[in-house]
Amino acid sequence: MYQLSDYDYHLPAHLIAQHPVADRKGSRLMVLDRKTGDVSHHRFSDIVGMLSPSDILVVNDTRVIPGRLLGRKATGGKTEVLLIDYAGGTGKKQGDRYTFECKCLVKASKRPRAGTEIHFAHGLCAVIGKHHGEGVFTVLFSSGEPFEKAIENQGRVPLPPYIERSNDNGNTARDTAAYQTVYAAENGAVAAPTAGLHFTGDLLDAIRTKGVAIHALTLHVSYGTFMPVREADIRKHKIHTERYSVDQETADAINAAKKAGGRVVAVGTTSVRTLEYLADENGRISAGSGSCDLFIYPGYRFAIVDKMITNFHLPKSTLLMLVSAFAGKDAILAAYQAAINEKYRFYSYGDAMFIG
Repeated sequence: MYQLSDYDYHLPAHLIAQHPVADRKGSRLMVLDRKTGDVSHHRFSDIVGMLSPSDILVVNDTRVIPGRLLGRKATGGKTEVLLIDYAGGTGKKQGDRYTFECKCLVKASKRPRAGTEIHFAHGLCAVIGKHHGEGVFTVLFSSGEPFEKAIENQGRVPLPPYIERSNDNGNTARDTAAYQTVYAAENGAVAAPTAGLHFTGDLLDAIRTKGVAIHALTLHVSYGTFMPVREADIRKHKIHTERYSVDQETADAINAAKKAGGRVVAVGTTSVRTLEYLADENGRISAGSGSCDLFIYPGYRFAIVDKMITNFHLPKSTLLMLVSAFAGKDAILAAYQAAINEKYRFYSYGDAMFIG
């Protein structure tokens, strides 16, 4: 149960979704009963009929920023900079220039030294600061326009490495819109909370019309979601931290629903981790903000989440371990094999599961 090899499976490469479906809610939906292990096959739009008026649907409203920047050092060497803590960054105006400083993942042929300058298009430049390990540096940006506008004009959506794009930009105009939930509001993520990509405005309206309350929290998905687990014993793995925020209205609604015997349906592993991180010994959550570093793997006892909407996750990933904790490792791996047999589409642009 605690060996990394326990969370491996073989996925044929052609089942990795390279593009989103034309109609978000038209993706496929596997339903897994975690009590019996039974699976059934549906369309995502069927989720409306699977929810009850007493349910609370919790979504993550983080917005993916165009945080992948391509530049060059003064020597001419290509350098890629990925903003990984935009929400924790600080900016100010100095004369006719705007500055912004945050932690970034920097990729270059040689590890840059402190003080190295990087130049991007349209007058945006950066200076490398402290190295924090594993390619992460503090980076100070400077531009003639507000930094948010600068990255909107020239940044790229940081698609996961398993989504292949032939152009140098790394994404297409379609990706810019598709790799974002329809309810995205708070800038800061470098990866989409992909379970939410299946929702459309009319589907959310249908859910509300049924009487289901929809509440949002924010957890800014960081680059750590792509980081592999390298420890043979998963209990030794140190999970990445991600910034979260939960307002009082959402906390009160969840606590009231739990007290009344309603179900909390979390959309995505990011929502699950945030809610469980905030749970106290009485099964209640409090409003607040901070950094979430909860690593959920089998043996964990869930205090808040009753049902979960999620996508299909990579082998040996912390996300696969989380859903295995929720439904049981054997049930999850059996469901994944059923999905492979039925040719479901996997990963960020892929199909969904409803586990309950």
